[in-house]
Amino acid sequence: MKITGLEVLTLPDHGDSMMLVVIDTDEGIHGIGEVGIRSRQKAVAGALEHLTELLVGEDPRRTEHLWQVMFRRGFFPGDRILGAAIAAVDVALWDIRGKALGVPVHELLGGRVRDQVAAYVHVGDGYHDRTAFLDRCRALVADGWRHLRFAAPHDANDVLDARRCLRDSVTLFHQVRETVGEEVELILDVHTRLDPPEALTLCREIEAARPYFVEDPLRCENPDSYRMLRARTGVPLAAGEQYGSKWEFRTLIEADLIDYARVDVGVAAGLTEAVKIAAMAETHHIKLATHNPLGPVTAASSLQLNLSRPNVAVQEHQTEPEPAIAALFTTRPRVVPGRVEAADVPGIGVDIDRVAARTYQATAAERPHLRSDDGAFTNW
Repeated sequence: MKITGLEVLTLPDHGDSMMLVVIDTDEGIHGIGEVGIRSRQKAVAGALEHLTELLVGEDPRRTEHLWQVMFRRGFFPGDRILGAAIAAVDVALWDIRGKALGVPVHELLGGRVRDQVAAYVHVGDGYHDRTAFLDRCRALVADGWRHLRFAAPHDANDVLDARRCLRDSVTLFHQVRETVGEEVELILDVHTRLDPPEALTLCREIEAARPYFVEDPLRCENPDSYRMLRARTGVPLAAGEQYGSKWEFRTLIEADLIDYARVDVGVAAGLTEAVKIAAMAETHHIKLATHNPLGPVTAASSLQLNLSRPNVAVQEHQTEPEPAIAALFTTRPRVVPGRVEAADVPGIGVDIDRVAARTYQATAAERPHLRSDDGAFTNW
């Protein structure tokens, strides 16, 4: 079997752009993957052009070999943009392997260790209307969700005052806990918005409400910054969604600085790399909480990973695609409140009507621009 070509599809997704990669072979089997970085799609598209030159004519079943070629052949080590491009290609290659053998990808990764994967849901951005936000929490719990995620608040006019964000986050977290009771797990996503002093105070102030974990309390560029936070709070910590390889995860894992590894299969160079990160994490009793604010393809590839790994806690589930876009997916994972269900579908378990998908072309949305009270740029 040989690779004959690579096609990029961009689909609208709630005002954003879903970027998919389809790889074709001379035996008529194709595979599909998704790019996890939506904010720099033109850069990723350039990386995919380079990778196509390396891939055409190669055997798609040599996933480890092709991963090494893609990541290392340019001499300069892979970064997150290249990692996201490799991720989409790598998942597509695994999809081809599974389809060629007639088995789900998790069977190729060691077989199923669980029958379904717990999932958490985004409550939404309604925290500027606190009553509506708490009503939404109640409704999701009533539907069957047992893990709720919400983000640290910022002002409606895109101003982020760190001290006000700290106070509002503490108040909000305790209100949600009181609203949903003790049996529902709560996840607070700080979204890298705070510096260490505010992040530390936040974590300590919500300890009594027992968060499932606090996600991305600090920026990711310097993982050593987590040492201070780790030493001074008992709140479970989660990070890693912005990392593009096992090398970037290394410090957080080897120094036991996190409790949950936020591996994004669409950013961290695909399933080939994600399996290695999971193994590294397992040696430190760190569980996976896979990152997926994306589409059905990443939901499917994350499911395959999570079905086959022993150290898995929960999988993120984002809003469903718009109905017209959802209808393009002829096969996709079944998500019900609280979990993603396994299915014995060859490959990663997702496919798309390419002819219909080609009629769409979407552009990635610019990320929100937050600023502090003095006008300085701050993290979104």
